[in-house]
Amino acid sequence: MDPLLVGVVAGLIGLTLGVFGMLAFSISERSRKQPLDIAEPTLPEGAAEVLSVVGKAFIVIDTVDGVVRASPGAYAFGLVRGHTVVHKELIELAHRVRRDGVIEERDLILPRQVLPHAAPHPSPTPSSHSAGTQGAAVEAHTANVPQSSTAPGQGTLVIQVRVAPLGEEYILLLADDRTEIARTEAVRNDFVANVSHELKTPVGAISLLAEALESAPEDQATVRRFAKRMMTESARLAALVQDIIELSRLQGKDVARVGTDVDMNAVIAEAVDRTRLPAQSKNINLAVGPHKVAEVYGDQAQLVTALRNLIDNAVRYSPENTQVGIGLSVGDGVVSVSISDQGDGLSPVEQDRIFERFYRVDAARSRHTGGTGLGLSIVKHIVSNHGGEVTVWSAPKMGSTFTVRLPQLSHPTSDGGADHSANRHPRMI
Repeated sequence: MDPLLVGVVAGLIGLTLGVFGMLAFSISERSRKQPLDIAEPTLPEGAAEVLSVVGKAFIVIDTVDGVVRASPGAYAFGLVRGHTVVHKELIELAHRVRRDGVIEERDLILPRQVLPHAAPHPSPTPSSHSAGTQGAAVEAHTANVPQSSTAPGQGTLVIQVRVAPLGEEYILLLADDRTEIARTEAVRNDFVANVSHELKTPVGAISLLAEALESAPEDQATVRRFAKRMMTESARLAALVQDIIELSRLQGKDVARVGTDVDMNAVIAEAVDRTRLPAQSKNINLAVGPHKVAEVYGDQAQLVTALRNLIDNAVRYSPENTQVGIGLSVGDGVVSVSISDQGDGLSPVEQDRIFERFYRVDAARSRHTGGTGLGLSIVKHIVSNHGGEVTVWSAPKMGSTFTVRLPQLSHPTSDGGADHSANRHPRMI
């Protein structure tokens, strides 16, 4: 074959391939530059209108568990963060419904908020409790106390969840908040059980003293002695009834609806002022650490009650001529207030039960100091209502430190963010 002809044919073939290659490249470039039309996820026809009037918090998730749509209530309850379902229990229910195609309904108890764990610190030495410690030293001591709790964020949310398929690719979760109903039922049951047990002691004592007075009306010394005992028992009864009323009131109050921005420095100052007289009667110094910028969202009166109970408890169980330290610290979106005393301390068994209602470490000593066994239970409920936790560190003969940890209040910045990583309690959004 003529080499010239072969060369011409090869050239034509190469030219044709080159033209086709250029055309293909041009078409590809035009296609790449054209904006992609990605359709937003859509719900079945009429579903959005129905969900808008159901009156419950709802979440719609797709096949990869992404949140397609959620109501404001779902975000307020802390069920959704961004485009993610927070609680694995809800995801597991959705998987089961997607697999079986059967509607599921469950009552769930979920945590409202998870606070960051406090960093562990070495145990304090006995010299840490020196009565001469002041100011920053008090703060350092209270901040370096190990936390005994392993489950931060004691507040819970009780919800009734109904999960059903929505079309071929979506799952619908309907959530009804049952927290208040569950709380009311628990208060009613506990009230009957606890009050009937605790009130019978002072009531019985007053009855016996009255009988003794009746049997010896002419003996002035006996009358005075028994009358004094009756006054003591009646004062104890009045304090017990007041604490029971306070506890019941706290359990039925939703801080989310009445809360405001609260400066914890003002809370500490008021709580210290209310406990100064009993401290002075025992020559106990109330040493407060430095001022810190620390705000939380909640009820200031309740928070004052909680800290007052803790400080009063520290004063009651501290020997005379000692010191109670109150320290404030802020970090990782958490505001911490620590109250340290120089009392006898608590054993590990006592620490596990110290926040139970009517629990007393030493019943005889509690009667002498006027304790009702409800002070720390009230503290726990107040802190829990604010989405926080209260922990205790203690060792025999080394005193005790109670630490209240609350979510720090976040303020929006000019760029639409927040000045720190903490957020309000989920029910407080």
